[in-house]
Amino acid sequence: MSIDKERYEACRWLETAREDLDAAHTLMKSGKFSHSCFFSQQAGEKALKALWFFLGGDPWGHSVQRLIAELPDARAHEQMGALLEAGALLDRYYIPTRYPNGLPDLTPGQVYFGKDAESCHEAGQQLLAMVRRIFDDREKP
Repeated sequence: MSIDKERYEACRWLETAREDLDAAHTLMKSGKFSHSCFFSQQAGEKALKALWFFLGGDPWGHSVQRLIAELPDARAHEQMGALLEAGALLDRYYIPTRYPNGLPDLTPGQVYFGKDAESCHEAGQQLLAMVRRIFDDREKP
């Protein structure tokens, strides 16, 4: 992929991450906490994939923590390293927020609460902000 195409793809992924984070906020305000947690996880995952594309990488998988840990650029890895815990937090909400068989005898709507949604939303915001910062720093002349 050319640099222009990589940047274009990165911007598409970053915009989708922002939209997912907005959806997470709306869902949280509507009391749909499990759904909000999942959309925050999606925002983090897509923001990291945007960063991978921006750096010329080929992201694969759904683990936010792994996408941070395996960043193909040492400087970006160092910048994102402080958010490894935020990635690990979001990873815990990838499957059980969506499937009742991921939880013992309950549905996701019964298990997740406002505090969960707030923690996930904050983690998603932190990841998105850092990815944007990296984009901005690298595009300065």
